Amino acid sequence: MSNPAPWHQRETQELLTEQAVDPSQGLSQDEVSRRLERFGANALQSQTRRGPWRLLLAQFSDFMVLVLLVAAVISGLIGDLVDTIAILVIVLLNAVIGFVQSWRADRAMAALQVLATAQAQVLRDGQLQTVPSPALVPGDIVLLEAGNQVPADMRLIDIAQLQVDESALTGESVTVAKQTHVLPSNSSKALGDQLNMVFKGTTVSLGRARGLVLATGMATELGKVAKLLDQDDRSTPLQNRLAAFGKRLALVVIGICVIIFVAGVWRGEAPLLMALTAISLAVAAIPEALPAVVTVLLALGAKRMVAVHALVRRLPSVETLGSVTTICSDKTGTLTQNKMFAEQLWVQGAAWLPGAPDPTPEVLEALRAAALCNDARHNPNDNSAEAWQGDPTETALVLVAHGAGLDKTQLETELPRVQELPFDSDRKRMTTLHRSGERFVGYTKGAPESVLACCDAQWATDGAQPLDSQAVIHQANTLAAQGLRVLALARRDFASLPEGETLAGVESQLQFLGLIALIDPPREEAAAAVRDCISAGITPVMITGDHPATARAIAQRLGIVTDDQAEVLTGQDLADLDDAALLARVAKVRVYARVDPAQKIRIVQALQASGEIVSMTGDGVNDAPALKRADIGVAMGLGGTDVAREASSMVLLDDNFATIVAAVREGRRIFDNIRKFIRYAMTGNSGEIWTLFLAPLLLLPIPLQPIHILWVNLVTDGLPGLALATEPAERGVMQRPPRAPDESLFANGMWQHILGVGLLIAALCLGVQYWALSTGHAHWQTMVFTVLTLSQMVHVMAIRSERDALWTQGLGSNKPLLGAVLLTFLLQMATIYVPVLNPIFKTQPLSLMELGICLGAAAVVGIVVELEKAWRRRSARRHAIA
Repeated sequence: MSNPAPWHQRETQELLTEQAVDPSQGLSQDEVSRRLERFGANALQSQTRRGPWRLLLAQFSDFMVLVLLVAAVISGLIGDLVDTIAILVIVLLNAVIGFVQSWRADRAMAALQVLATAQAQVLRDGQLQTVPSPALVPGDIVLLEAGNQVPADMRLIDIAQLQVDESALTGESVTVAKQTHVLPSNSSKALGDQLNMVFKGTTVSLGRARGLVLATGMATELGKVAKLLDQDDRSTPLQNRLAAFGKRLALVVIGICVIIFVAGVWRGEAPLLMALTAISLAVAAIPEALPAVVTVLLALGAKRMVAVHALVRRLPSVETLGSVTTICSDKTGTLTQNKMFAEQLWVQGAAWLPGAPDPTPEVLEALRAAALCNDARHNPNDNSAEAWQGDPTETALVLVAHGAGLDKTQLETELPRVQELPFDSDRKRMTTLHRSGERFVGYTKGAPESVLACCDAQWATDGAQPLDSQAVIHQANTLAAQGLRVLALARRDFASLPEGETLAGVESQLQFLGLIALIDPPREEAAAAVRDCISAGITPVMITGDHPATARAIAQRLGIVTDDQAEVLTGQDLADLDDAALLARVAKVRVYARVDPAQKIRIVQALQASGEIVSMTGDGVNDAPALKRADIGVAMGLGGTDVAREASSMVLLDDNFATIVAAVREGRRIFDNIRKFIRYAMTGNSGEIWTLFLAPLLLLPIPLQPIHILWVNLVTDGLPGLALATEPAERGVMQRPPRAPDESLFANGMWQHILGVGLLIAALCLGVQYWALSTGHAHWQTMVFTVLTLSQMVHVMAIRSERDALWTQGLGSNKPLLGAVLLTFLLQMATIYVPVLNPIFKTQPLSLMELGICLGAAAVVGIVVELEKAWRRRSARRHAIA
């Protein structure tokens, strides 16, 4: 059995018969009860969520977290309560953050449910009743009027000037004029093109209607959005990298510690000493400060971003923006102003631009028609010229007339309206009749082809002129191809008020006045933001529910595409492509039009499957599923819906697309600083491991005591590591391409640096140890301890930039780090020269010469790192020349 045609392609009577309802009586109460039991409440449902305790326990299942908990237990057993407390605080902090993030989907669903809850006027048992919208069932007859929220998906039975704002669901910037006629079998299935249907969650902006409920609850288009939202969050690139890093690191460190223990015992060291040494090294080598440093970096970044009007709802998203390779943006309200403006007026074969001085009488008459054949009303509580209420197109017409010196309120006093023929979807035009002294004048506006069919001349101040209809149609098509909404204006004089004259008689023998083209223009700052994204190697992509021509025109104005023949993929095109075919197309397509929420997710998933890190921006309900599915969803805070904000990772408080550029810069800075901390911490840990691992192989005594290892871990991974969070962004951070999505944390020579400098630190420590032993210096262990600590302080200052020399940056450009290094130096000196601390740290005061040797050995690390950076700069210059 074949599937029935879509509702908008079937006759209303057929659907009424299928629903077994009389449109004049509605359903009986008994039938409503049966259908409510069968179909369920007209409300959005969400999957059962885990309870708070299960959510909280789930935060402790990560491998790295388990390793840290084991490290905390070991630290407590060997008496290092400071490390134990530090590790537990870090683990709890991360658990709380993860717990809070787990409620995001629930809150998004709650926002959808609020959006879906309203009252409805319904006909039941022949009586009009007001019922909560969750009580509606398929088959109900519902009455709608201006201001109502549509409570369910309905087929329209009869209408009167019905216009519906569907922007939250479809992304259309213009209200949609509805009709009741069945649409042809080859008509588009896009929601914005189903003109005889209205959908749950949209708003009636003008007129009234009666409709048949066909879908309720989760079966509605809004319900389908809710299903798309009900999915698990994706891990961010940073979370994936850190999880993989933590697992590998823990396994490697444990293996090395076992080898050190076995090697030490084999050489004759005391098993207890070697066990404590191996355990201490394991605790020290695993950078338990890493989660804390990452959290601090992200929190500071989030705080900095609030200053530029970006609110981070999920901390890891700050870093994710630094990884973004593609930004998929909704058009309406995100890249555009979500307000209609008149772009130009075409009168007597010439274009007149709004705001141009000295408009001709013909231009003024066309603008007079636009202002009077218009139902926009001035807000009585606002005296500004812009305070007009009504359809966005009509308010735009009032404003362009006002700019030319024609005030609608004054015009209505001079030419009061006495009769009107409202717009309807059959005629596609509207006519108003006005008293002009002893005579009357009629003004008509509407679709060009509809108005021109009623015109037989062109109006001019010196009398009627011949009308070239083909030239006008050609100009209208040219403007429409530029993404503009085009209306035609006409007029007719009457000696007396028409009475009893047919509709065709009033709207006949009109004189053409001109064409007016309108558009929802791009935000002024959006084009600059697009340029910045492109220069940063980020691909901007527009995904909208709007018309393809409009989408292409806006994309061209913004610089997203440069060719007026650039491919625009429509929702119908997407429906005809399987996943493999779409995957092959997404690399080239930059504009998608007439797409629905599920198709937006398909586009995001195809981009992700091709290796892209995807950001999705938007403001409507239709954007919410894609916002959640993207690697980072960015919602609009002023004009956006609660659903979009709750589904997003970040909210732009000023609805400024350009704010994303500042967020990307901050994300790149943060990831750079995370890499710097890992470079710093792992190089130091590598030096400690190599020192302890190689000493027995070189027949040297164990160079460090367990307390030394734990102290170095405390003072080096603590304040200096955290101070790296405040490191400013490096030069050219927005002129380099995004990181590859699968790029390792250790890419770009970092693992070689960790290994090489770690071996250098070990060589310096063991070299000092060998020299001290061979020359009879009894303080050799204290010297090794000091070299190990101070070399890491020199290292952290040198790696503040991967390319710029330390003297180019300046010592004072990161004052917190400089302060942390000086404090660490003083603490290290205290362990050596404060007598009461010597027995605790098993140290002895060093002579001036011994201290000088330690300082000189540590300085070698800085010299080598600066040579490495000089080599990088030289290589970069050679590459640029090539």
